[in-house]
Amino acid sequence: MASPSPSFLLLLSALTLTLALLAQATEERKKTYIFRVDGQSKPSVFPTHAHWYESAEMSGDPLSVLHVYGTVFHGFSASLPASRADELRRHPAILAVFEDRRRFLDTTRSPQFLGLRNQLGLWSHSDYGSDVVIGVLDTGVWPERRSFSDLHLGPVPSRWRGACEFQPSSLCNRKLIGARSFSKGHGAAGYGPGINASVEYLSPRDADGHGTHTASTAAGRHAFRASMSGYAAGIAKGVAPKARVAAYKVCWRGSGCLDSDILAGFDTAVSDGVDVLSVSIGGGDGAASPYYLDPIAVGSYGAASRGVFVATSAGNDGPSPMSVTNLAPWLTSVGAGTIDRTFPASIRLGDGRTLSGVSLYSGSPLAVGELFPLVYPGKTGGLSASLCMENSLDPKLVRGKIVICDRGSSPRVAKGLVVKEAGGVGMILANGMSNGEGLVGDAHMLPACAIGSDEGDAVKSYVASSSAPTATIAFEGTVVGVKPAPVVASFSGRGPNGLSPEVLKPDLIAPGVNILAAWTDAVGPTGLDSDKRRTEFNILSGTSMACPHVSGAAALLKSAHPDWSPAAIRSAMMTTATLVDNRLQPVSDESTGNPASPLEIGAGHLNLDRAMDPGLVYDLSDQDYVNFLCAIGYGPRTIQVITHVPVACPLKRGSPENLNYPSVSVVFDGVTAGNGSRTVLRTLTNVGPDGVYRSRVEMVSGKGVVVGVKPGKLAFSKTERKRSFAVTVTVTDESVETESGVLGYGYLVWYDGAHEVRSPIVVSRIQPL
Repeated sequence: MASPSPSFLLLLSALTLTLALLAQATEERKKTYIFRVDGQSKPSVFPTHAHWYESAEMSGDPLSVLHVYGTVFHGFSASLPASRADELRRHPAILAVFEDRRRFLDTTRSPQFLGLRNQLGLWSHSDYGSDVVIGVLDTGVWPERRSFSDLHLGPVPSRWRGACEFQPSSLCNRKLIGARSFSKGHGAAGYGPGINASVEYLSPRDADGHGTHTASTAAGRHAFRASMSGYAAGIAKGVAPKARVAAYKVCWRGSGCLDSDILAGFDTAVSDGVDVLSVSIGGGDGAASPYYLDPIAVGSYGAASRGVFVATSAGNDGPSPMSVTNLAPWLTSVGAGTIDRTFPASIRLGDGRTLSGVSLYSGSPLAVGELFPLVYPGKTGGLSASLCMENSLDPKLVRGKIVICDRGSSPRVAKGLVVKEAGGVGMILANGMSNGEGLVGDAHMLPACAIGSDEGDAVKSYVASSSAPTATIAFEGTVVGVKPAPVVASFSGRGPNGLSPEVLKPDLIAPGVNILAAWTDAVGPTGLDSDKRRTEFNILSGTSMACPHVSGAAALLKSAHPDWSPAAIRSAMMTTATLVDNRLQPVSDESTGNPASPLEIGAGHLNLDRAMDPGLVYDLSDQDYVNFLCAIGYGPRTIQVITHVPVACPLKRGSPENLNYPSVSVVFDGVTAGNGSRTVLRTLTNVGPDGVYRSRVEMVSGKGVVVGVKPGKLAFSKTERKRSFAVTVTVTDESVETESGVLGYGYLVWYDGAHEVRSPIVVSRIQPL
């Protein structure tokens, strides 16, 4: 046999060396490991644990430690080869070794944004709300969703008296413990019972998606690997993950909610034994109805008088003043704020500029590197074309182009469908001045991006100035850690309270922008009939999404403090609410960029890290509400429509401003100039340790407005659980009235060193409607 050639031997040698180097590289490849250590085993020769961890005693050779842990557990992290990690496992003081893993962000991020943490604080103290029942008045529920799993839940509370109207009833379980539907009002109005079975269910099953979304936001179970077509991927969970859910279908797809059905839902839910009611239903068209003509006000009074907390949405007609809905003082009206997560998209114009927006589009992207003709049909087609309303676009004008549409008030996703059906390849949805820079992501059916008013002006100006304008759209997925957040959403309903300006509304804000939660299988994520996509979760925005965050929060507080009244629970949320964003700057108003006043933010943004221990609360009884109704001029018979029991008004009706509310709204009726003073009364109840509280007034605006508090110090003891005080507001000649009628605003704070009990103060010359 011939000897190997020199060239073959050289090749073999090179191959051997290569394999050896690869093996060495594999051996030396480092990973990060977390080492949990028995801290009490530290030899006394080492001054600190860090010295010990980095020493030869720990690992034979000194380690380059990345982090030292000494609070949640003892240990450290280090980057090293697997072989050295295995050696360290054998050290007698090493309790465990974990390979560092990449974690994807939580999906329904809002619980974390509200200050809720696993095994800590309110979640832990309330057992995640396991003994509380949340009733949801909405469009029903899709029971098969993982968010309604009863895995590891205990028995249904024995006091529960509800029913499951699904066929089969086994679709209910220990999580979704009740489901009913109410359609008789629709039948009487001509909408049913002959409801189109192809688009609606004559059962509690949700054909719209709204009810499933709100129910799972309030109390959805942990659902792993959740997302909306890849957006917001992670673990979805509600605010009170163990709370029980009872769905009351009072709204029907395409035909809304009838007052009679809403009241039937309230009546049945309270009879069934719910502890909290979540009502993401608006106040209807036109001016606010008097309380006795408002089914939500009437139904919620009956609920509150029986100890049931009621949360409602504040409406989506902002940023116009006096756009807040659900105004009754016995319910909690919730506005919407952003969270620190967004879904960015960008528009690249033919002149090289890049504009920023948001989108939830998940289909095929536009061709990379290609610019498409850009057109603004409003230049030639008039208002309907600029709003991209049905049949308003000329296919000859838009085919193959990206179309700029004005946001307007019609459904945003429907505009995209109009563009698609006319042959457009993409859409830029531009805010007007009324929407400002407030952006909402949508799961459009064609490549589309929403932009703010300033960016909208820029892209329209570009089209007007260019003979051949072009653009493309790129989609950038999910981004967390956005600053500033929270910001009051531009669409969120604003004060003042048009019925009773003496009661500040909204009460507070909660996460309501780009919220991911469970969805129905009946419709696609846009809700359009032509959208054949199906998704387990969907991302929606609105005060409808903010409301169930407060419902879930109330369930946690009710579980942690079962003796608290609905008014006490609301007070705990309001007086501990946050006024600063994640930059520690005042929360701003998305529509203006300016700091938000109590007319936009109410008492502030929900902060459950503090609400469990508020120190003091402003409590209210049925009689307090009756006195308030008498003070605003209602007679006993009118009030009985609300209370359902006979009442008597006192001879001296008093002032509605003296309702013991957690906010102070002082109205100077008819005062046009000169000095004037008004005094309002409040009573605080101690729900914490005995102690002394002192007052502090922090006026943010209001030249010529002086606020005083007497007494300035309140002492609480076991025998003195309630203490009263007076707030006197004086308006001088120097006062200046804003367009909304506000003379000034600020905050009253009671503090004892451990608690700060904060109430907004609004001084105005607002006249009720």
